[in-house]
Amino acid sequence: MLRESILDAWRTNERVTAFLIESLPTALWSAGLPGAPRRTVQRVAAHLHNVRCRWVRSLGELHGILAPPMVDAARVSRRDLVPALRRSGRGIRELLVLALERGGTIPAPATYVWRNLPLDVGHVLTYFVAHEAHHRGQIVMAARALGQRLPPPVVNGLWQWTTRSREAGRAAR
Repeated sequence: MLRESILDAWRTNERVTAFLIESLPTALWSAGLPGAPRRTVQRVAAHLHNVRCRWVRSLGELHGILAPPMVDAARVSRRDLVPALRRSGRGIRELLVLALERGGTIPAPATYVWRNLPLDVGHVLTYFVAHEAHHRGQIVMAARALGQRLPPPVVNGLWQWTTRSREAGRAAR
């Protein structure tokens, strides 16, 4: 039961992130964040995938979990980012499975040098979900600040975890 709950929660988070990326207006994709115009919505979205890849490489490589390739944050399209997010999301799921199979904790490899995150499955899951939620919020706020408010079905859809969970369940099959 715990295994399914942990993995389903991650899948739902993945779907919430993909839902936002899929729903972004084209004009917003290359828009600079207010106060940091060189940091675009595109770069923030790509950062989500690239960070996942770095964590998978750092924590999983020693255990045979291979990180997918990172994307070029300045050039990636939404069309290419969504499948990349699926690949990196699978890598994070494999890390969670590793923790669940090893008594609830990912064994810390020597490549884990930052040491800012306890490697028990609860902390790992909440850390990754919190990271993505932070950047999803950043994207929503940037859209508002740029006068390109996202439609209510998109913003409200970020909180429809029951719906996103059903969608993620279909995608996992």
